[in-house]
Amino acid sequence: MAMIGALNKKLLRDLFKLKGQLLAIILVMAAGIAFFVILFGVVDSLKLTKSTYYDRYQFADIFASLKRAPESTKQRISEIKGVSVTQSRVIFGVTLQLEDMIEPASGKIISLPDTKEPLLNKLYLKSGRMLFPNEENSILADESFFNAHQYKLGDKVTVIMNGHRRALKIVGVVLSPEYVYSIAPGAMMPDPKRFGIFWMSRHSLEAAVNMKGSFNDISLKIERNANKENIKNQLDIILKPYGGLISYARDEQTSNFFVENELNQLHAMGMMAPFIFLSVAAFLINVVMSRLVTTQRVQIGMLKAVGYTNIEISMHYLKMVLLITGFGSIIGLSLGAWMGAGMTHMYTEFFHFPILKYSFSIEVMIFAVLFCTIAAITGTLFAIKSAASLPPAEAMRPESPTEFKPSLLEKMGIHKHLSFLSRIVLRQLERRPIRALLSAVGMAFALALLIFSFFMEDTMTHLMDVQYDMTQREDVNISFVEARSAQAIEELKVMPGVLSVEPIRNVPVSLRFKHYNKRSSITGLVQNPDLRRVIDSKLNPVPLPSHGLVLNKQLAKILHISVGDVLTVEVLEEKRPTLYIPVTAITQEYIGLGAFMQIRELNRILDEPPKITGASIMVDDNHTAILYKKLKEIPSIIGLNIISILRIIFEELMAENLLKMVGINILFASFISFGVVYNTARIALSERSRELATLRVLGLTRKEVAFILFGELAVIILISIPIGLYLGTGLAAGMTKSLETELFRIPYYINNSTYAYSVSIVVISALISFYLVWRQLNSIDLVAAQKGVE
Repeated sequence: MAMIGALNKKLLRDLFKLKGQLLAIILVMAAGIAFFVILFGVVDSLKLTKSTYYDRYQFADIFASLKRAPESTKQRISEIKGVSVTQSRVIFGVTLQLEDMIEPASGKIISLPDTKEPLLNKLYLKSGRMLFPNEENSILADESFFNAHQYKLGDKVTVIMNGHRRALKIVGVVLSPEYVYSIAPGAMMPDPKRFGIFWMSRHSLEAAVNMKGSFNDISLKIERNANKENIKNQLDIILKPYGGLISYARDEQTSNFFVENELNQLHAMGMMAPFIFLSVAAFLINVVMSRLVTTQRVQIGMLKAVGYTNIEISMHYLKMVLLITGFGSIIGLSLGAWMGAGMTHMYTEFFHFPILKYSFSIEVMIFAVLFCTIAAITGTLFAIKSAASLPPAEAMRPESPTEFKPSLLEKMGIHKHLSFLSRIVLRQLERRPIRALLSAVGMAFALALLIFSFFMEDTMTHLMDVQYDMTQREDVNISFVEARSAQAIEELKVMPGVLSVEPIRNVPVSLRFKHYNKRSSITGLVQNPDLRRVIDSKLNPVPLPSHGLVLNKQLAKILHISVGDVLTVEVLEEKRPTLYIPVTAITQEYIGLGAFMQIRELNRILDEPPKITGASIMVDDNHTAILYKKLKEIPSIIGLNIISILRIIFEELMAENLLKMVGINILFASFISFGVVYNTARIALSERSRELATLRVLGLTRKEVAFILFGELAVIILISIPIGLYLGTGLAAGMTKSLETELFRIPYYINNSTYAYSVSIVVISALISFYLVWRQLNSIDLVAAQKGVE
């Protein structure tokens, strides 16, 4: 008991004496664990919430849109083998007349059954009430639109529906699993101020849009082991005479597609970034703990000399490790849970779930803690084994100097041009190259994490610049309810404030090459578009060829197709012809899956007169109010996107949230950077305190002794910088590849300022560490340091 008590006293003395170093190690470990817990927790929370919401509110498995079919068709569909529930409905696009907005807004009204609640895609009531059967001129509003305009229950929304103006009263606010992520036609980001989703009585909506006894949209729920593809094929056959588009499964439904893409990106980031942080933290803890124990070689020898066994000594140092990892784990888990809850809250701006709470699994917590703990224990045990293997008498002596012989640099004659202090620094590095290399690698990892963290901001800024300055150069783009004659372009040209107009035609298609296929659309543009441009990998505009398709690189990758191959194109509207079109070029786009061709050629191969489905417009800023007022009065316009507003939304929603994540990354990376540099400096002082004290006794000044210590560390930092830059760019490139999805690809782009900021943080960490160690160096007791033992 006396021995155990003595060791515990020594443990307390060591903890107090090494409090600065131990705090730095704890911060490194806490940063690694916290980042790991944050991202994995957010992914788990979103997945669990999505799954629960979809199941509880009966989100459909298969969807199909069509022109118009009699209600009796529903019976035939319900008889398809494997279909368990069918729900027909009417969906109609409307133009909104909002008094608080100059620019046009649009929306979509969806019918609700009059006799009972929907069987599929059920609504979650946030406030107010549900609709009464056959209730006239009343609607339920999506929560995001309702909040964006600060409406109150009972307020009215004026819409132009089927050419008629109607004032509809909001009686309830709801959420739908079908519109977790709600976007307007042609948009990529949600804009609840300019696009709303509404629900109306089936009887009232049928009467308003002349669809009595008919439907233009249907949703299916299928049995667990049903053949989904077979059901879709049979559904398409039934709906084809009624202008049906090819049916699509849940994974292609717009809202769910965006949610799944975000989850895939988060999962990729969750699999890569946290493991990087945790692995770096574990590596650094391993190195630091092994060197820390090595500095206590003399104490270990003395403990053995007075009767302690190797096991007792090992347990003594393991207590220190477990205390460090215990504090690091508590701080890391607490910080991770707190920040994870805040990050999960950010996603409520993107995704509208009834409840979104942060949670993380016990497995994630255990893995993160064990990973760092095992790394620390491993480093400690190796150092203890090395020190304990020596006889007590030898271990109690300070470590013998390395063999004195001319070093490589001395043989090359370089030392002749250096001062004697510089020679001491280089000799120390040459005689212990492994230790110097490990220290350099540790600092390089800290620098790499900083570059990796800043990279995310750089790449998103670059993506916005490319998308909104080089690709979408128009001020406004509009979409029509259905394809119109090209004469509509002439009508747009004469509107007040219009400087330039370019036609667009979007045709829904199914693309097939060999056994690969993808549902997409072909966008028809003029030969040399100036407003909606197609760009190559060098960001130069690409003129559209007179024949053939120009494919987005990601779409070509999905279809495994190259330039010169012939693509099978099944058109999903009107006559639904099957076309065979060669691929003439592959371009670079960061958003979406684009396929482009000349609009004249597109109309020709469809065997139709010139038609358009939308337009890109350049507007005179002095006449925007008049133009928007005119566009509001055109009922055939179903969607209008103002590019400057889209960019603002992108920056506010995506970039702002990303900057919070980047801030977390930079904070943790800075912790690790300071922890590594400080520990390296502090351990170097511990290892060389006897040697430095001897030099002081021999007549060297404090500044000269500091030059020897910090000169060695400065060389290690200089060596670490190019290694860190290389590792950082490698991590950024790896993240670029891992975050590739159908919806977004992030470009590999790093600003020079990122390298400067990252190196500056490491240098500042070094200067602060040097100052703290300098204070300790000044306070060394020269007599006590010469004794070498306590």
